[in-house]
Amino acid sequence: MKDIAREFGISVATVSRALKDSPRISLERRKAIQQYAREHNFYPNAIGEALRHSRMMPQRLIGVIVPEFTHYYFSSILTGIEEAASARGYQIMVALSDEQYEREAQICENFHRYKVCGVIVSQAKDTKNYDHYQKLIDAGIPMVFYDRICTGVNASRVVVDDYMGAYNAVTHLIETGCKRIAFYGGPRQLEISKNRFNGYKDALLKHGMKVDEEIVDICDNRADAERITPKFMAMEKRPDGFFAVNDDTAIGILYSVKRAGFRVPEDVSICGFTNGQRAVACDPMLTTVEQRGHRVGEEAATILMDKVEGLSPMEKIEKRIVRTRLIIRGTTRGERC
Repeated sequence: MKDIAREFGISVATVSRALKDSPRISLERRKAIQQYAREHNFYPNAIGEALRHSRMMPQRLIGVIVPEFTHYYFSSILTGIEEAASARGYQIMVALSDEQYEREAQICENFHRYKVCGVIVSQAKDTKNYDHYQKLIDAGIPMVFYDRICTGVNASRVVVDDYMGAYNAVTHLIETGCKRIAFYGGPRQLEISKNRFNGYKDALLKHGMKVDEEIVDICDNRADAERITPKFMAMEKRPDGFFAVNDDTAIGILYSVKRAGFRVPEDVSICGFTNGQRAVACDPMLTTVEQRGHRVGEEAATILMDKVEGLSPMEKIEKRIVRTRLIIRGTTRGERC
């Protein structure tokens, strides 16, 4: 505020009134000051405002952005973050992007305004512009990406081994007799989707099979799986195996396949990716890749807090990979875990 006051040759009190849109300042002057503040990434410290009338000390606060709450995986990551943060005296502020770029950008702006000490984020599906991430980094706020990482900015990240998880799952389907395996994945611009598709593709190639784009689709939720799967099962050369990007999608496949009169796993094998609570609540229980979300959350929080506390250099980019594990259950043939 002193910098703004110096720029306009006015008092700090006048700047404060203009930023609060006080009618005591002319409209023209207010707009000029507010525009200058936006251009120079100035945000009022909301916590500081509250503390002016309080004797409480500000908490060490971590901002966490979650794309959606419907998946067990994201809730397990959030639990890992909260437990690790609480153990070291931090609190978390959680915000839902709801898979929308505009909402995600606004959350980042709000986190800047509230002076969080760092941000942990999983990118929304719609996000293709990364300026809001870069602004936080340029402001000295450390960021750690989890699950859906952003390759457009240079920041630390924690992911599961998506490639090997997919590779092992598809290899299992092949080795238990599947000859034509369909792939349901997420949007291709996401790194996580690319890695899982590459694992699927390489497992096929390793076993002398080719990718057939006719049975590869963008599908990452149960509703779409229930809509698309009947078309696949009506093909003359129908799939005898499915690999899905997450458990909800796999359960949608399972429901559709059974409704069409096919047996699982005798006629069709199905594998998901998460190992959430729903994987054992379906019939038969779902073969799936375990992601270990709690561990991902712990790792992400630890990287961030180490940077905040100076235990790790701010400029050091951490890239950690959490190993996956294939859990074999009733939707595929073979020995059960």
